[in-house]
Amino acid sequence: MIGRTSLFARNAISQFVRNSGGHGGVPGENLPFALGNRYKLTAMFIVFFGSGLGAPFFVLRHQLLKK
Repeated sequence: MIGRTSLFARNAISQFVRNSGGHGGVPGENLPFALGNRYKLTAMFIVFFGSGLGAPFFVLRHQLLKK
């Protein structure tokens, strides 16, 4: 029973991927940002991760400076 279910799931997923269209298997084609410009990508990563890592420190500073 489990074997038939997993076989059905695998076939359904494979069929979905084949029929999804538009994606030719090119790495990075389905990402929401461009990979063409290395420097812009690096800057975007620094801003994205830097904002997440720096936010607690800015919140702490704001709380400490509040009257």
